[in-house]
Amino acid sequence: MGDCYGCGWQRTSILDGLDLSYLQSQLVAMQQAYIQLMSGAKVAMASYAQADGSRSVTYTQVDKEGLVQAILDVQTQIDNLTGVCNNRRAPLIPNF
Repeated sequence: MGDCYGCGWQRTSILDGLDLSYLQSQLVAMQQAYIQLMSGAKVAMASYAQADGSRSVTYTQVDKEGLVQAILDVQTQIDNLTGVCNNRRAPLIPNF
């Protein structure tokens, strides 16, 4: 990806540069959307008929896998900003 020539810094995420509080609020919103999607609380399209004609409401359908990946990306960026490293393995301790 892009890097700062000569300074050794390399951009690691499309989320670089976003404020931590913004990322945290978006993470909560995405997690809530995921829960609503998985529980069936959100529908993609609803139609009903009234005496004066039919009405319909359309919501944007979300790709579940895309939403899960977006949540993981935001969590990773938050971890990077706060110094948390969840992907480290335990140290190897040789046993002779």
